[in-house]
Amino acid sequence: MNKKIKIEVSARHIHLKKEDFEKLFGEGAELTVMKELSQPGMFAAKETVKIINENFQINSLRIVGPLRSYTQIELSKTEARKFKIDPPLRRSGDIENSLGMTVIGPKGKTEISEGVIIAKRHIHMTPKDAEEINAKDGDLLKVKTRGGRGLTFENVVARVDENFSLAMHIDTDEGNAGGVGGVGEGEAV
Repeated sequence: MNKKIKIEVSARHIHLKKEDFEKLFGEGAELTVMKELSQPGMFAAKETVKIINENFQINSLRIVGPLRSYTQIELSKTEARKFKIDPPLRRSGDIENSLGMTVIGPKGKTEISEGVIIAKRHIHMTPKDAEEINAKDGDLLKVKTRGGRGLTFENVVARVDENFSLAMHIDTDEGNAGGVGGVGEGEAV
């Protein structure tokens, strides 16, 4: 069954664990909501950090909250090339044996030994959405976009949870390739 799906371009960002956040912003600091995101409880924070290696730096990398149990930096392939690194393509949260990076905040810095990834494109969905699409958590799906740069994204990971809202997330490289700017629409096929 074909089902329309909102497609959102997820720009580079960082998720922080509490210990790293406090190193960067000071003990007792808290994230400030700048904008609610489509997934319930998630938000773009006002706070940003700098990430740096010997080849390149990004001065204002947005933090996505709330705080997590791990620190993870999500880059596009194009951004990774500027750093002259080759992060693994992974599902969010799968950071074991990934790359590290220096992260700098207004109150300090931290060296993460792993956590830099290129996030696999994925669709957040409820169990009801999954049933309508005939998918289960971890399945690989195809999503077709329309328009002048229309294409079919393959290997889109189904992420199923009762608390999710139906939306596909792609990075900026994928958004540019498919002519999706910010928010678009596709169809699960």
